[in-house]
Amino acid sequence: MSVIALRDITAATVRVICDLETREEQKRFVAPNAVSIAQAYFEPRAIFRAVYADEVPVGFVMWKPTDETEVAYLWRFMIDHNHQKMGHAKQAITQLIDLLRDAGYRRMQTSVVLGDGGPLDFYRSIGFVETDAMLSNGERVLTRSL
Repeated sequence: MSVIALRDITAATVRVICDLETREEQKRFVAPNAVSIAQAYFEPRAIFRAVYADEVPVGFVMWKPTDETEVAYLWRFMIDHNHQKMGHAKQAITQLIDLLRDAGYRRMQTSVVLGDGGPLDFYRSIGFVETDAMLSNGERVLTRSL
């Protein structure tokens, strides 16, 4: 089993991270990494990392604090199509949970586009529960205690 780590994205690694992609049928559920990184530069609270399996970049994660104290918002998360179904996603979220808990967060929220092939079942499987809240773009809000 690979060792999963969340690492800084640097000038030397940004292109390979931007080249990571989901499967074609998953693309409507998450923005490309290049778009996410660009958005992060206009949201001063955003933090993003590359997901590595051993020394291989396999994904991307981005989060930010919410206006509620002790709540972090998982803004983006993806694992490249060539590295899915290997347990990397669950391990990466576990790494993020540990990082957030160590930083004083007690809860994490995210939102998902609903639809066949979407990430809702994955998030449920790692402890997220649906709320009644929906974002203005129609995404369902999920929450999880850390």
